[in-house]
Amino acid sequence: MMTYPEVLDFLYSQLPMFQRTGAAAYKDNLDNTIRLDKMFGHPHHSFKTIHVAGTNGKGSVSHMLASVLQEAGYKTGLYTSPHLKDFRERIRVNGEMISEEAVVRFVELYQEKNRYENIEPSFFELTVSMAFDYFRSMLVDVAVVEVGLGGRLDSTNVISPEVSVITNISFDHMNLLGNTLPKIAAEKAGIIKSGIPVVIGESHPETAPVFIEFAERLGAPILFADQEYYADYSLLTIDGKQSLNIQKNGEMLYSGLKLDLLGIYQRHNVPTVLKAIDVLNEKGWTLTEEIIRKSLLNVIGNTGLLGRWQIIGHNPLTVCDTGHNEAGIRLVVEQINQTAWKQLHMIIGMVNDKDQTKVLSLLPSNAKYYFTKAALPRATEPEELLAKAEPYGLRGNCYPTVRQALSAALANAGKSDLVFVGGSTFVVAEIL
Repeated sequence: MMTYPEVLDFLYSQLPMFQRTGAAAYKDNLDNTIRLDKMFGHPHHSFKTIHVAGTNGKGSVSHMLASVLQEAGYKTGLYTSPHLKDFRERIRVNGEMISEEAVVRFVELYQEKNRYENIEPSFFELTVSMAFDYFRSMLVDVAVVEVGLGGRLDSTNVISPEVSVITNISFDHMNLLGNTLPKIAAEKAGIIKSGIPVVIGESHPETAPVFIEFAERLGAPILFADQEYYADYSLLTIDGKQSLNIQKNGEMLYSGLKLDLLGIYQRHNVPTVLKAIDVLNEKGWTLTEEIIRKSLLNVIGNTGLLGRWQIIGHNPLTVCDTGHNEAGIRLVVEQINQTAWKQLHMIIGMVNDKDQTKVLSLLPSNAKYYFTKAALPRATEPEELLAKAEPYGLRGNCYPTVRQALSAALANAGKSDLVFVGGSTFVVAEIL
């Protein structure tokens, strides 16, 4: 029998892994996924699903929906990626991570079955198969399934969900998904299924026609959340929560809807969640206002979500956020500008397949920078990042590890300063 560390070594080092190698691990077809699905007896047929895609916000939306379903008494699976601290974060049932024993059991079973099939899956393909098999074994009622990358060719795209959700479209992974918003939207629209309602979180003049055309061709009802719902006000409460006032069709629906997720970008995500809940309720699910209020106040406790404007220290205020593309960084910078601080310290690392100059051009120039890198091959060297940042007036020093950068920032920061850690999900992962 394999040990859990041996299984992790197999998953990380013997399978192509996008997190480590980028585009080389991306498969442009669902062949392996379909073969794995057949190998394990089509486990996703055993439970209902909700499918969530989008450039930004899909992790938050997935966790919020899972929290609502859990609070309503449904046994809820949650599949997300990437993980921050522990591989098992990717696969949860009612907030509890898959056990080490279950991970070992699945990999051993896969290796035994694959002697006769000779499938050569990627890390992501096998992990999706593991999630679906685990959800079946745990007899979940429903699983919220987050798309890994794109949609049309994503390994999760074998399910027939209750509702498909696409949060928004902006520029990310252009080398794989296309270099225009309509092209990226067409890849995300690949999760739209015949006759199954699709909720679009944020409408955009370039992408809305793409979604409408896909939906009409497939006879899928299409609903734009931001055309009905609007978060007109947000504030931080004394108990450290975020409070939103939510209007629907111009009338107040939820006054003082409290979240334990602090990022101001959640004002874009909550309307998407509420519209998806409308669809589920129309299908006979029972998700009341009381349940919604209770579950959104306890998303982190119910689901274990990490890395969304997460406060990791005080005096100085130290915050991390996984926003890493143009749209995500715009919202992070908006949040920084709305936060009180005397001096700003920015710990930034990025991976090399992002539009780094676009992101760097958005970052505040009135900060001290600590350029660093996560411990993975895709990470850009700090010195290279500094050279790209200098034309935008960003000044600072380079540090070989995230920990060293954080230590330097904390040593330099006063009690009234703000220390921010981000630029990459993997940078955040190393300090949590």
